[in-house]
Amino acid sequence: MYKVFVADKLAREGIAALAEYPELEIDFSPGLSVEEAIPHARDADAIIVRSATKIKGELLAEAEKLKVVGRAGIGVDNVDLDGATERGIVVLNTPDANATTTAELAIAHMFSLSRNLPAADQSVRQGKWERNAFLGTEVCGKTVGIIGFGTIGRLAAERCRGLRMRVIGFDPFVTEKTFAEHGVERCELDELLAQADYVSLHCPVTEGTRNLLNRERLLGMKKGARLINCARGGLVDEDALLEVVQSGHLAGAALDVFVNEPPGDSPLFGEANIQFTPHLGASTHEAQTAVGVEIAHQIAAFLIRGEVINAVNVPSIAPEKLEKLAPYLDLAGKLGRVLCRMADEPLSEVEIGVFGEAGKLDTHPIASAAMVGMLCEHHSVPVNPINALHLAQRQGIKVTEVSSADSRDYVSLVRITARSNNHAVCLEGTVFDERHPRLVRINAYEVETTLEGTLLFTHHADQPGVIGTLGELIGRAGINISRMQVGVAEGTNLAIAVLGISQPLDEATLDAVRRIAAVDKALQIGF
Repeated sequence: MYKVFVADKLAREGIAALAEYPELEIDFSPGLSVEEAIPHARDADAIIVRSATKIKGELLAEAEKLKVVGRAGIGVDNVDLDGATERGIVVLNTPDANATTTAELAIAHMFSLSRNLPAADQSVRQGKWERNAFLGTEVCGKTVGIIGFGTIGRLAAERCRGLRMRVIGFDPFVTEKTFAEHGVERCELDELLAQADYVSLHCPVTEGTRNLLNRERLLGMKKGARLINCARGGLVDEDALLEVVQSGHLAGAALDVFVNEPPGDSPLFGEANIQFTPHLGASTHEAQTAVGVEIAHQIAAFLIRGEVINAVNVPSIAPEKLEKLAPYLDLAGKLGRVLCRMADEPLSEVEIGVFGEAGKLDTHPIASAAMVGMLCEHHSVPVNPINALHLAQRQGIKVTEVSSADSRDYVSLVRITARSNNHAVCLEGTVFDERHPRLVRINAYEVETTLEGTLLFTHHADQPGVIGTLGELIGRAGINISRMQVGVAEGTNLAIAVLGISQPLDEATLDAVRRIAAVDKALQIGF
C-alpha cells in the first residue's frame, strides 16, 4: 500500500480516481496548518496539493518517505523544487488540464478592458446611465502580443485569431516554424511590446523571467496598449505598472495574479484603469475536475508502475519507451555500482556512452541510472534517477553523454568511463536476449559475466596457482563458486578474475584473498 496525502481541496472526481486503485491509501485532509500537516506527511509516499499548501521547509523535511509530489495545476511555486530534486522526490503537475480555462480568462480580461466592464457595472449599480462615459474599443483588427508560447499561449493565440486579430508572439524556446504553424508571427520581446495593442503573459516565473516587464519594458510598450497577466505575478514589476498606467502611457491592465497572494492592501487597487480577479485562471468546474482526475492517475502511475508523466524536475518517459529502456537502465545501474567500488579516488569526470541499437534510445535516463549506481553507497539521502545527476554535479563530477548507432562486437553496448586525478576506470556491458545484463570488459580486460548474485573481483598477476589458491580459500569458507571468468590484458602479465559465489565472503576470508601474494586488489559486490 502507498499512502497519498491530499493536502488541499481536490474535486470529488479526483478523489474518486484515486479510489480506483486498491494499492493506494487515501488521506484526504485539506486545509491544515504546517504543524497540523506534518504528522500526515511523515509517512506519506505522495502528497497532492493545489496552491495553498507549500511543500517547503519543515513540511518537506519531515516527509521522510515522500517519493512524489503532485501539483493539481501548472505552477509549482509552492514546491521547493531544488529541495525535492536533491531528495530524489519527483514533482508532477498537470500543465494542460486547465490550459483552456486560463486562456479563456485572458480573453475575458481583454474584452473587459476594451469595454470598461467593471466600471460600467458599478455605474449601473449606482443608478446611473452613463452610456457616453464608457466608450470602448474593438479587438477586431488589433494586434495582440503573446509572451510565452506553451499550451496556454497557443490556445490564447488561437482564440485571438478567431477574433480576427493580428497575433504576434515571443518565446525564446520556440522555433519560428512552430509559431508559423499556429498562424503567429515570431517577434523579439522589445519588438512585440512596441507593436502590440494588447500584451498577454503566458510564461512561468524563473530567474530569467522574474520582473520580465520592468519599468523600462513597460515604457517600451505601445502608447495606449493594455496588459493582461493571467500567468504569474512575479513577471511584472507592480510598482512600475502602477506608474505607467497612472501616467496614461498604458490604457489599462488586468491582473489575475500578484507578487504576493493574497495581495493585501495593494496600491494598485487605487487605480481605476487596472482590473483584478483573485487568481481565477483554473477556477472553472471543468478545470477543477480535470486537474484532480489527471493528477490522481499520474500519482498512481508513478507509485504503482514507476511511470513518470508531466514531471517538472525529471524528463518524462512514455510507457513504450520505458519498456525498451528498462534492460539498459538495469545494466547501467549495475555497471555504475561495479565502477564505484573499483574507483580508488574521488571522481572528477564520468562519461556514459551508449552504442549500437541502444544508441538510438534516449541516453539521459541511462546516464541517470549509471550515476545512481555510482553514488548510492556514498550519500545519506536516497539516490535515484531524479537526483543522481544533481548530486553528481554538486559533488564536482562532470557528467557527459555520448551515443552512436555504431558498435563493435555487440548489437548494443553501454560504456562508462570514470576519471579521477590519477586514474581512469572503463567498464563495458551489454544486454543478452533483451533482458540479461552482462559485463563484457573492464579496462583492457575482456571478461563476460552476468551481473547477479555476489561477484568477487580480483586483479592479480597472471601466473600459475593463483586461481587454485583462490578456489581453496573460498572452498574452506564453505562457499561454492558457480561461475568464473578470467581476462588478460594483451602485452602484460596481469589478469582480472570475476567469480560468482554462492554467498558473500566474510571479512576474514576476503582479507585472506587480498593477502595472496599475486593479488593486487580484491573486492566483492552483491546484486
